[in-house]
Amino acid sequence: MPKLDRYLLHDFTQSFLATMTVLLVVSLGGVLVDILGNIADGRLPARLMLSQLGLQLLVYLPLVLPLALMLGLLQSFSRLYRDSEMAVINALGVGPQRLLKPMLLLVVPVVAMIAACSLWLGPWANRTSERLIEEASRNLVISGLEAGRFTSLPNGGIVYVDAISEDGSKMQKVFAQRFQDNEIDVITGQTGEIYFETRNDRFLRLNDGFRVLGPVAGALDFKLMRFARNDLALPIKGGSGEEHPPATLTTLALFSDPRSVVVAELHSRIAPPLLALAFALLTLPLSRSSPRQQRYGRMLLGFLAYLVCTNLTFIGAGALASGKIPAALGLWWLTIPLLVLATWTYLKNGRLPRRKRTRTA
Repeated sequence: MPKLDRYLLHDFTQSFLATMTVLLVVSLGGVLVDILGNIADGRLPARLMLSQLGLQLLVYLPLVLPLALMLGLLQSFSRLYRDSEMAVINALGVGPQRLLKPMLLLVVPVVAMIAACSLWLGPWANRTSERLIEEASRNLVISGLEAGRFTSLPNGGIVYVDAISEDGSKMQKVFAQRFQDNEIDVITGQTGEIYFETRNDRFLRLNDGFRVLGPVAGALDFKLMRFARNDLALPIKGGSGEEHPPATLTTLALFSDPRSVVVAELHSRIAPPLLALAFALLTLPLSRSSPRQQRYGRMLLGFLAYLVCTNLTFIGAGALASGKIPAALGLWWLTIPLLVLATWTYLKNGRLPRRKRTRTA
């Protein structure tokens, strides 16, 4: 590999890794806040926090890596222009087409990584996350019903368990409270257990207890009942209620499903690597500046362009899911014109003028 290619590739890679590290730390904080919110609301077992953090980070990588690639290349090219190194490179006869080789040595692996995360790792992470939450909901200990403490349910109810068996399948001295139609429902039982009727129907079975039902405020019309068995419906934490959500399906399965929601999910997975390639090609024209010109203005312009295209991707996916955009059109109206514009701008902007040949007598 020529020395110039090694020098540029090293500079591109260093800037990309530094930018990616910063963005991953910021993204990790945002994902952690969402997970802690779900745990506080009772939609996610607390013991799954670390596993969910890693899985959700894989889901967000197709959004973080294109931005890191664009900002890293912008920072590297801007430094070359600011330090007048690009002027020296152009004086040697090296133009945009020659600079394409070292840049693609970084861009192609990163785009392949984005495609792998978007088409394979992201759906796998969603499926694994859903499976872990479902398995945790089948176990009393892992699902958050700990002995000696009050546990909030996703529907606003409260459950207290005095003791739980070692395998987490049975419990003793159970107290449950919930609100339904402006009425308070208090249930107590000597023993209890959780069982499933269907995939998303979880019930708490209480044995040998009492039930008090009455208005929340106002009248004193309370009813006291004694039961031998009473079943209390418990929603699965984090469950979507859908048997096979499009986000958990494999990419190959999406091609055979004609539903508009599935088509929107398919194009949402195809768009990130194409957008990453387009923004990588736009970095050289965007970074062109004089040595005394500030480089951060161009980086802000590139960041705003990324935000606009990302929002258009989400808006287009929503329009596809609702049927407002034909399935055949997909998100090609955004990705293909952007790729064409990026390629044309890269080859046009900054091309070295050819010297005119003069004939000698």
